[in-house]
Amino acid sequence: MNIILISLITLGVIGALAALILFFVAKKFYVFEDPRIDEVEAALPAANCGGCGYPGCRGFADACVKADDLDGLFCPVGGADTMSKVAAILGKTASAAEPTVAVVRCNGSCENRVRTNQYDGVKSCKVAHNLYGGDTGCSYGCLGLGDCEVSCKFDALYINPETMLPEIDEDKCTSCGACVKACPKLLIELRRKGPKSRRIYVSCMNKDKGAVNKKVCSVACIGCSKCFKVCPFEAITMGNNLAFIDSEKCRLCRKCVDECPTSAITELNFPPKKPKVEVAETSEKEN
Repeated sequence: MNIILISLITLGVIGALAALILFFVAKKFYVFEDPRIDEVEAALPAANCGGCGYPGCRGFADACVKADDLDGLFCPVGGADTMSKVAAILGKTASAAEPTVAVVRCNGSCENRVRTNQYDGVKSCKVAHNLYGGDTGCSYGCLGLGDCEVSCKFDALYINPETMLPEIDEDKCTSCGACVKACPKLLIELRRKGPKSRRIYVSCMNKDKGAVNKKVCSVACIGCSKCFKVCPFEAITMGNNLAFIDSEKCRLCRKCVDECPTSAITELNFPPKKPKVEVAETSEKEN
């Protein structure tokens, strides 16, 4: 009986000492965490997509609380409404951010870009990109194996089985940037959504010379500079035999679209152009 009692007392003393040690260690190494982080995290959409540039919504919430202001901090999934809630919680002002959407800068469909061989391997763009240039003569074009589709958590992107190109549902796209990171060819870009969701951009990333591009894809940019010369807003730049349209400077006049000889420039969500009416001038002779 004495042995049992001694054992219980010993265990009790050890437990009490351990509890005291843990108590002092917890006090010594206690890290204060602002309770507002939990409030901000609760206001976020909990997508944990990384589109904000931080490791998940918790990391973004922590950055918002610690920042002096919210400039440069934006949740692409929640948008302006979410940032307004965050600003109200923290007593800060949320700067307005221009909505963006993902676009695919390749129009090399099966019709426009002839397939010269067939890939028979792992269905991964990353793997195929590291093995060879692609199944067409364009080594810059889309491989169509769907890494971008797999990366999208919002079902906003899918591979069209007929064109073998990714298509984006802009109503579902949250601009998280996951598809941008997933594409080994760097063909997907986040661009300014534009008024009434109207956008103009060059659907080509081929940096080869024009004659080579034209042979491998009928809608490739050939670097002719015609769009650059006709743009009245200096929104187009030329580099590496390729045109690029700055969405911040572009005023959507569509002059470049009409000027492009290969239809490499894509215009989205515009109303159809009115046909030009040719007025025949008739001269009447007065007798």
